[in-house]
Amino acid sequence: MEWPWQYNFPPFFTIQPNSDTRKKQLEAWCSLILNYHKQKKSYSIDVTEILNSQLCHNKEIDRKLSLDGLYTVLDELCRTGHLEWKDPKTKKQCLVMWRTPEEWGNLIYSWIISKSMTNTVCTFYELTNGEESEGTEFYGLEKWLLLRAIKTLEAQRKAEIMMFDDSEGVKFF
Repeated sequence: MEWPWQYNFPPFFTIQPNSDTRKKQLEAWCSLILNYHKQKKSYSIDVTEILNSQLCHNKEIDRKLSLDGLYTVLDELCRTGHLEWKDPKTKKQCLVMWRTPEEWGNLIYSWIISKSMTNTVCTFYELTNGEESEGTEFYGLEKWLLLRAIKTLEAQRKAEIMMFDDSEGVKFF
């Protein structure tokens, strides 16, 4: 993982009181968290685990983001549509989306167009684990996020989710 310059800047680990500075700091934290999870191809966060991870604790400069600070950053990610709490009451675990469902949907649809696969049906497995999709950014995408991405395409009338036998698939238009 290549850390941004802020990661070695001690004030980065303390949420700043000045609104302009805080805004830039939160943007940097959000970017760091999304890039970290993108690199690891991870789609979930456990608050306790992440708080004690290298992501929130820079041992070289002996600085650690506080629990309140982490919640401030996670709430910002939630506001931008990149995070969703599994249980909003407890706020212990969340789903993280380094791309929003709309962005994933657009990426998948662009790939479908480039492969001339409109008016064909693909299983969810083929899309995220098939030979054709190997090497794409959505290869290995978790099913819950794939489903949300396809639902955004359904809303745009570019796709339709289909059920057959024990499989789920999607027809692209």
